[in-house]
Amino acid sequence: MAEITASMVKELREKTDAPMMECKKALSEAAGDMAKAEEILRIKLGNKASKAAARVAAEGVVAVNVSADGKLGSIIEVNCETDFVAKNDDFLALVKGCAELVTTKNPADVAELSALPMGDGTVESTRAALVGKIGENMSIRRFKRFEATGRLYSYIHGGAKVGVLLDLVGGDEQLGKDIAMHIAASKPKALDAAGVPQELIDTERRVAIEKARADNKPEAMLEKIAEGTVQKFLKEVTLLAQVFVKAEDGKQTIEQLLKSRNASVAGFALYLVGEGIEKKVSDFAAEVAAQAAAAQK
Repeated sequence: MAEITASMVKELREKTDAPMMECKKALSEAAGDMAKAEEILRIKLGNKASKAAARVAAEGVVAVNVSADGKLGSIIEVNCETDFVAKNDDFLALVKGCAELVTTKNPADVAELSALPMGDGTVESTRAALVGKIGENMSIRRFKRFEATGRLYSYIHGGAKVGVLLDLVGGDEQLGKDIAMHIAASKPKALDAAGVPQELIDTERRVAIEKARADNKPEAMLEKIAEGTVQKFLKEVTLLAQVFVKAEDGKQTIEQLLKSRNASVAGFALYLVGEGIEKKVSDFAAEVAAQAAAAQK
């Protein structure tokens, strides 16, 4: 049997970034053949990746990429299982690379993005290898590409948990940054009332009517009360109607701010990491106990 030296293990680890003991096991299994050992590790990492894929990935980061002239850009959300991995350099490099590909290659969807070349393989093979290396599920959840009417401005907040990409027509860099920051803070659902999903409006109306009934308001007043509630809701969730977070008088809306600067918003995207994903809440003590019981068996 070929001798497995420390230098061989080190070389294989540098090639694959797999754990030291896994590298040693693979080299032993391959009788010292470096290429075969690398293949063994790839197979093992692939199996590991398959197991990880069943777990919920609700953490992660949002990244943006904007061309030098501010005319093309993208925003993307890539998820993982824990906040610890969301700070991993390799994971962040994957996210950054994906954002750049969305901007430059304009893939139609996640499947098309996943098939694009990256490194020595594709985005998907890179992702799968990283899942195997780290042992956590990772998934490209969504992205949006912009071809700006004006110029693109971005804002990332909260350890890349909130991301904004803004298409601003007119104005200047400071205004673009201020409005992007406002979007991150105030989280509008749409630019104006026309962009708010009808189901959200219908829900607000129903809740307002039932609440008014519970307060014994006259039936004839219910629709009027509901309409007032809906209009208040729309002011709170539409960008143009929101009060600018940096308004000195506490009254200036985004629409008024834009008008004063002879500018307008052509569009924006706001991504919140894990928004809408049901996170699994685990009992750590119970999990440890279950593992201990399994080990005894």
